[in-house]
Amino acid sequence: MDSMMMDAMASEMKTSGMEMMDMAVMQACIDACAACEQACTVCSTQMMDCSVACMNCADMCGAMMRTMLRMQGMTAPVMMSMLDACIAMCRMCMDDCQAHAEHSDVCRMCAQACRACMDACMEMRDAMTKMAS
Repeated sequence: MDSMMMDAMASEMKTSGMEMMDMAVMQACIDACAACEQACTVCSTQMMDCSVACMNCADMCGAMMRTMLRMQGMTAPVMMSMLDACIAMCRMCMDDCQAHAEHSDVCRMCAQACRACMDACMEMRDAMTKMAS
């Protein structure tokens, strides 16, 4: 997703009263997971678990991003559940990639991107929890 689209989305989220999610961080995670999945698939059958984790994480982050764009009809409990699922997928992928980070720069960068995305999702979930209180 290009930066103009992400800027427009951020603007829309601000005017709707919703806390802003850092879409660039989420897109970076999707991109890092896609690159890592390809590298792990090509490099070694021993890294297939990492490859699957990357595919699942990229899919979850993509679904989360698309869901956040459809604000109409989205309820806070649904968004919180989606954020929890995204956090769990990022954590799983981060852990799998971190196991290979010493030997693979791609895995190390993917683990870092997953951590940043997980942190951004946790921040948004916390902000939504405060708004609901």
